[in-house]
This record gives sequence, structure tokens and C-alpha cells, in this order.
Amino acid sequence: MKVIGIAGWSGAGKTTLMSRLIPRLTAQGLSVSTVKHAHHAFDVDRPGKDSYVHREAGATEVLIGSSKRWALMHELRETREPSLRDLLGLLSPVDLVLVEGFKHEAHPKLEIHRLANGKPWLHPEDASVVGLITDAPPPASGLPVFGLDDIDAVAGFAAAAARPRDEVLKILATAPDKVHG
Repeated sequence: MKVIGIAGWSGAGKTTLMSRLIPRLTAQGLSVSTVKHAHHAFDVDRPGKDSYVHREAGATEVLIGSSKRWALMHELRETREPSLRDLLGLLSPVDLVLVEGFKHEAHPKLEIHRLANGKPWLHPEDASVVGLITDAPPPASGLPVFGLDDIDAVAGFAAAAARPRDEVLKILATAPDKVHG
């Protein structure tokens, strides 16, 4: 099981890139899971549904199962937000885990940067960035650079640059605590 991240500022196109990368990687025969950081309280169920009622009533965990899928919701109930390290430890084995967000964590990641965003680059301050995906001329960095639409090249590089989960967990364990993003 290997891990690689896709990081960038809001509006850079992380989710769009992920939606294009996943089919390319699975077409290559890889099993892929994702971890996505959410900035706000979010719901995966809706008011009125039984699972929502259970959670709102105070259940710490609600497990929903059907013939098509299962989902486990865990309410933190005022405990600390789980780290990327915590979340990676929860996943079932797959070939590749794509991490969207967590831009301040120390895992290996590709930076997606869109000129129209007007935001600064991450990689000059983040040594864990291993490649750049952009529509702008990047500052000299020595890092591989890919166009926003060069999905085949990005998929190949992401799979090759991914690091084993145990190695990533060690990196995350020794890195200073960061604010998620």
C-alpha cells in the first residue's frame, strides 16, 4: 500500500484532478482509495434518515450496511481532529492511497497550482512536494512539472512517487504537528 498526496489552495482544482486521476489509475489495474480533508462540519447522511437520527441522538459510531456498500460514521464529540496518520491507519489495504488536502502535512505530495488563484506556491516552503501540476511557469525548483491536463503523465508519476504507507506513517510521526489544510 502506497501513499501520495494532491495538495494546493482552495480553487486550484484538487477534486477535479482526483476525479480524473482515479479512473486512469484503476484502468492500470491499481486499487485506489482516497483520504480527503474537510474544513467544516460535514454530513454524509441527511436529516430524517435513520443513521442521522442515531448520530444526532448521541451515538459515537453509526455503521450503515447494504448490499452495495457500507459506511462508518464516527462522531468526535469534542475530541481532537484525527491526523492524517490516524486516518491512514484506518484504511483497508489497496495499491494506492490518494490524499486530497492536508497540505501542511509532511507526506509526499504533488502540488497543484492554478495561476488564476493568485495564491503563492507551496513547494518553496514544503520539502515534501515531489512534483508540480500547473498552468503557470513555476519558479526554478528542479521538481518535475506537469500541465493540468496531462493526466496520463500525472498518473504515472503519482504511482511512481508514492511511498509505502509504513514509511509515510513514520514520516508523519516524526514531523511536527501541523494545522490541517
